[in-house]
Parts: sequence; C-alpha cells; structure tokens
Amino acid sequence: MTATAVNSDLPANQDGRPQILRVGIIGAGEVAQCVHLPTLALLSHLYTVTAICDISQESVAHCSTKFNVPRTYSQSEDLCADPNVDVVFVLTSDEFHATQAITALQHDKHVLIEKPISLSLPSAQRILEAEKQSKGKVFVAYMRRYAAALQAFRDEIPSPDEIKFVRVRDIIGPNAHFVQQSGTFPQQFRDFPSDALAKRTEAAEALIKEVYPQHKEITPEMTVFCRFLGGLGSHDLSVMREVLGMPKACTGVSMHSLFFTATFEYESFAVSYESGLDGVPRFDAHVQVYGANKTVKLQYDTPYVKGLPITVTVDESTPSGGYQQRTVLPTYEDAYTAELTELYACLVKGKAIKTTVADALQDLEIFRMVLQRAFPLT
Repeated sequence: MTATAVNSDLPANQDGRPQILRVGIIGAGEVAQCVHLPTLALLSHLYTVTAICDISQESVAHCSTKFNVPRTYSQSEDLCADPNVDVVFVLTSDEFHATQAITALQHDKHVLIEKPISLSLPSAQRILEAEKQSKGKVFVAYMRRYAAALQAFRDEIPSPDEIKFVRVRDIIGPNAHFVQQSGTFPQQFRDFPSDALAKRTEAAEALIKEVYPQHKEITPEMTVFCRFLGGLGSHDLSVMREVLGMPKACTGVSMHSLFFTATFEYESFAVSYESGLDGVPRFDAHVQVYGANKTVKLQYDTPYVKGLPITVTVDESTPSGGYQQRTVLPTYEDAYTAELTELYACLVKGKAIKTTVADALQDLEIFRMVLQRAFPLT
C-alpha cells in the first residue's frame, strides 16, 4: 500500500460536513484501551479509527472488535503506509516513540506521540529533523496542558516578581486501582513474538546510552530514575515550564526508591518538586504557587476516570485583613477530550500546535539538568 499526504487544512466533505480525521493507532495496550479509543469514539464527529497495530495479535483482535476498527496490523511500518490513515497515534513504550514517529512522518502522516516524546535529546532531535522533511505535523500528548483549569490557574497566579515559592507534587497510588474503576474494562494479553523482549531491551539500552553519553557505566538506578522522569515527571515538569518558564538550574536531587525530590532555581524564587509511587489509592498531583498575599493551587485528579474535575483553589488575604478561600472550576470536560479537540483544530483548521517537538525538547533539557545533578561525572 502507498501512503497519501494529508494537508494541514483538510477540506470539508462533499455534503458540507466537517472532515473526519482517520486515525491509526500503534500500541493496543492500557492507554489505548482506557483513554484514546474511548475518547476517539466519543469524538466520532471529528475522528474515526481506521487501523490498529500491536505485536500482540490478541490485543489487536480485542480492540478491533470492541471499537469496530476495520484494519489490523502486526507491523507498525504497514500501518504507517496505510492510505486510509491521516494521523498516527504512537502509544507504545518510550524506546519505540522515535522510530515509529519517524516512520509515520516519512509517509507524510501527522503524528500524536504520547508523552514523553522520548527520553533522550538526540532521539527527539531525530523526530524534529524528520518532521522538517515531512508534510505531517507532530503533536506531543501532554494532556494536562490542555485542561481549561490550567489557563484559569495562570490567570490567578501572582506575577513572577511577586512569587515567593512554588511546590510541584505528583504522588499517586497503584495505577491499577484507578484503571479498574475507569469503566473501560481493559484486557491484557501476552502473546508476544519470541524475539519481542530482546528487541525491546536492545532499543531501551540504546536509548538510555543516549541519555548518559559520557558515563562509562549505566547503573540500574540511573535507568529507573530516567524512566521515572519520563513517566510522572514529564507531566509535571512540562506544566511547570509552561507556567513558570525554564528554570535556571537544578540545585538538588534526592532519591529513595520510587520517591524523589528536586529543587529548581528561578530568578527570584525556588521550586520544590516531589514525586513518588506508593500503595495508597489516592492521586495527589498539583502545582501550588505562593505569593506574598495569595496562594494558588492547581489540582489534577486521575485522568482514567472521566468527569473528575481539575480545580484551582485560591487562598488570599482580604482588604479588611481577613482570609478567604475560593475554588475555580472552569469545566468538567476531561483533559483528554480537550487535548484531542485541540489536535483536530490544529490539523484541520490550521491552529498552531502548542506541544510541538521543539517544545518537548525543553522538557528533555530539564531532564538533563536533573540527571546531571543526580549522577554527576566523577
């Protein structure tokens, strides 16, 4: 099959209805089953899923039946070449993001890449170079940055010269607890090809070597910490950067078995970043900005359960010397729906993409700051 290029401003259908984007999904695992496939189905006036690919053919069969996907593939290259696909969703493990995104771009497809774009700067730069040679565009899926509450938060926080301190926190319990209550009933399958694990290990090792190019030995702790940053850290640090800008430096790191803290220095204030995984079934993800007379907190809940609000809480002094607290709830629309609505506006209506490859490269620069502080060269 040969691929067809997709224009950045797609025309309407002949009957005047809006253009429906045709989606091909690479990776039929938990994030596809719990998040993207259900959300795309609810946005059927904007999208239709025409193809799905996974190395597990049982996963592909399950998803194609459950979500009525007509074409199935075992090789991502074949899906990227499908002329009935306009935009490719890369929902696989971090180590495959770059190669699969580049293949899609070589076929002039648009690409949505689940966060993080990758783990290493060189691999993300390869995606950027491929995008420059392609008719396709890349949209990095930082859904927290498309929540309406983020703009409400930015409207409320003090100006940078008035900020005294910022806390960024993401401490959550077992993800399975939230997935089991999501109402999406995902299924896991293990029918992987015999060489799949070896290929994944090889790709992961090559990627981690790019993360630590000057280290002669890469310890298991270095790998775990890097992946931790790519998981929870990519969400938080990306939101931190959008709200506050790039930090001047990472001034300290502490790591203790799936819990870590980092401190970042800005021009006139510091940021304390706290992250970890434990067995308590709660979701505490927030950014809190402290000013002299006003504190503003952006609180995220688990994205796996639709309809849980993302809120902004304001604590402030009153003119009479008292204290008041108020809560801002801009919408109950979930961040994934907002994100995919924005993706459509970018690809069909020509709106500028916020979470571009160049934007995501800045998050990898922050990763580099943290990792250099955590594992300095001796």
